[in-house]
Amino acid sequence: MRKHTISVLVENKFGVLARVAGLFSGRGYNICSLTVNETHNPKLSQMTIVTSGDEAVLEQIGKQLNKLVDVISVNDLTGSNFIESEMALLKIKANNFELRSKVMQLVDIFKGRIVMVNTEEIGIEIHGNAEKIDNFIGLLGEFEVLETARSGRVAISRDIGSTQVEDLD
Repeated sequence: MRKHTISVLVENKFGVLARVAGLFSGRGYNICSLTVNETHNPKLSQMTIVTSGDEAVLEQIGKQLNKLVDVISVNDLTGSNFIESEMALLKIKANNFELRSKVMQLVDIFKGRIVMVNTEEIGIEIHGNAEKIDNFIGLLGEFEVLETARSGRVAISRDIGSTQVEDLD
């Protein structure tokens, strides 16, 4: 099953997120990641949904999303030219100088940031595409990861002409 990144432009109204999430759960589709926030136009919100499935499943998801009254546009960004990013916060056990030093070197290689240090732990913030964050986490195998929080993917198309609707009347 391939992961797909879907960008959904919706009216910024009460209950829209619940209806979209309900559509996925009601039909047994998995949401791997979901981010939503108001756009530059306060009447609109942008949802970025990462889900998995074959082309038939994705076609059905697109059709069902387009049926929702508050949905303005649905765009499957997968396979197209798009910009994506996410952020992860991690807490690593580093109760001696050697462990702290190794973690700090790894953070530096991935252009992350140390956001907390105490005698027992190091807090890390890392930004980038999902693959970069997955690779970073994969290299933490020798360390004891105490906690992980990921923001979920946000994405926009790079294509010219793929812009958001400016006004809702």
